[in-house]
Parts: sequence; C-alpha cells; structure tokens
Amino acid sequence: MITLEHIAMEYTPGQPILKDVSLTLERGSFHFLTGASGAGKSTLLSLLSLQGRATTGKFHMFGENVTNMTREQLPKLRRRIGIVLQDYRLLDHLTVLENVSLPLKVAGEADAEITPKALELLEWIGLSEHQNAKPPTLSGGQKQRAAIARAVITKPDILLADEPTGNLDTELAQRFMYLFEALNQTGTTVLIASHDENLISLFDYPTLRLKNGALVKKSSTIEDLSSFNEIIS
Repeated sequence: MITLEHIAMEYTPGQPILKDVSLTLERGSFHFLTGASGAGKSTLLSLLSLQGRATTGKFHMFGENVTNMTREQLPKLRRRIGIVLQDYRLLDHLTVLENVSLPLKVAGEADAEITPKALELLEWIGLSEHQNAKPPTLSGGQKQRAAIARAVITKPDILLADEPTGNLDTELAQRFMYLFEALNQTGTTVLIASHDENLISLFDYPTLRLKNGALVKKSSTIEDLSSFNEIIS
C-alpha cells in the first residue's frame, strides 16, 4: 500500500524535517504516529497525503512510484485518501452538510444518494442540528467533527488523521476511534498522529515514533477488534 525508502524532507536547505525515514504500511493496517511537537509528524502526513514532496528517497503508493509524479497525475491518487488536518480545512462558504458531502460530489456520486449518507453521518457525530450552519459559526470541536465526517464519508483506501481528537472530550474521542476502527475493518489503511498517550493506550495497535525527524520505534502488537460496523456499511 505505502512504502517509503530513505525519505528526507526539508523546507530550508540544510535543515531536514524528516531524516532517512523508511517504513511500510500494509493494506488494511492501523497505526498510531507519535512524537514530540516538531518531531516531523505533520510533515510526514503531508508527504503521505501527497501535499508535500520528499527532498530525497523513494515513495510508492497504491503500487505506483509517486516520487516524481507531476501535479496533474496526483489528484487521482488523492481522491483515494481521507485527510483530517489540525486546521480543519473546511470551506467557509459552504454549510456543514455541503462540506461533508463534497468528497462524494467530487467522486461523481448522484445527489439523491449523497444527502442521505451525509445526513446519517451528521446525526451520528451530533451535528445534525448544525447541518445548515457554516464553519465560522461552529466551535473548534464541532469543526473537528465535521472535518472527520468529510474525511471518512467516501470510505477512503487510506485515512490520515493529524490529532483528530484534539478538540474532543474523552467520550467523544473514543467514539470517533471506534469509527476509525470500523472503517479499518472494511479495509481502509489508517494512520493517526496523536499526542494523547492515554487514548493510544486504550487501543492495541502498532505505534510509529518520530524523534527529531527520524523513525525511532515501531511496536508490533495488533489484536482483533469489532465496533460500529453499521456506521460505515
């Protein structure tokens, strides 16, 4: 699914953010990504979401070498990736319902099928009463829930989430983790960057750790799981 070989990334020459990172994420795997602020987590997610480019190294995704792909070649791959970013990236001129529906519209799904799916998901995340609201009127936690819903509604092949539960209370954070688990059970490869060690400890998945831009640890325990399959069925 994803293979990185000796990847380095830098925004300023001579100041690498990622240093010689090599890893493989198998199809249908679930990993956490941890590390202190500035360790390179967001930069790694930027690379994996095809928003940033490696300075050196090789990058394969979906069986294709994307290292030197042109900008015109990348959108078809990006449509297979769900992304949750810390700044949400919601479109302020669209309603919550329209924001959550947008990936399905881009994928060409019929409007008659899109709206019921989006409304069901909004009800599950507790935003049905805000479906006609626009992002500037929402709280940080509400924006985060909408961003997560938008990322998962297409059942992407890969879900990349940068601190997706950062603005959520403990109960709601666990509820969304169950949603990520259910999505993973259908075959989605999941990578979640998080500082929340307490939350991570509740879920027995491999953990990738970055320190000063280098991958320093990978655990290996994965146990069977089951939860909330009906939400994304």
